[in-house]
Amino acid sequence: MNIYKAALLVAVIVTAGVAAGPAPAAAQQANATQAKAAGAFVDDLADRAYAVLRDKSNNKTAVKAKFRTLLKANFAITEIGNKLIRRHVRSISPQQYAAYQAAFPDYVVDTYTDNLFEFADSDLRIVRTLPRGARGAVDVYSRVIRNDGAQPIDAIWSVRPKDGGGFLITNLTVAGVNLSLTQEADFAAYVDRNGFDALVAFMKSRKDS
Repeated sequence: MNIYKAALLVAVIVTAGVAAGPAPAAAQQANATQAKAAGAFVDDLADRAYAVLRDKSNNKTAVKAKFRTLLKANFAITEIGNKLIRRHVRSISPQQYAAYQAAFPDYVVDTYTDNLFEFADSDLRIVRTLPRGARGAVDVYSRVIRNDGAQPIDAIWSVRPKDGGGFLITNLTVAGVNLSLTQEADFAAYVDRNGFDALVAFMKSRKDS
């Protein structure tokens, strides 16, 4: 190789290195910005949820209605619902699927509202955020501080970007328990014992209990 070709090769390598060098740094900065925004999203959502719980003018019916609004706006409801019945979704009819998805949001709210009242005097603090995957998903690590002196509870919020901006929650892990996996196993066991229609009927019955 003559000196001119060698010089040209070096120039190409150096130029490529300079061009490629900032890309990882830019990607890391973008991930950090995304993660920070996800943490702020969870923090704001927690503040709004606590405001509902602490408002003494709200009876249980009002609390459930406001939580239902928060749930539909901030959780990937259809995505989560699909995940919980993925073992059975190919074996059910479109009508059964529609009935399940119609019952699912109310089931979540009605199942967990009573437990949420126990945390009305608590505070949620964001501990750290961790980008996950290449599509902007973020795990938001938080800690629920109990003002009654009870042991703090750690929770991980799995969030992803939503169309048009903002985030949606796709899963929640509380005290090491992955709620989606646990609920999926419970639903599968119930369907195996009683059938899919019975599962939907059970979910609807929570509203009247």
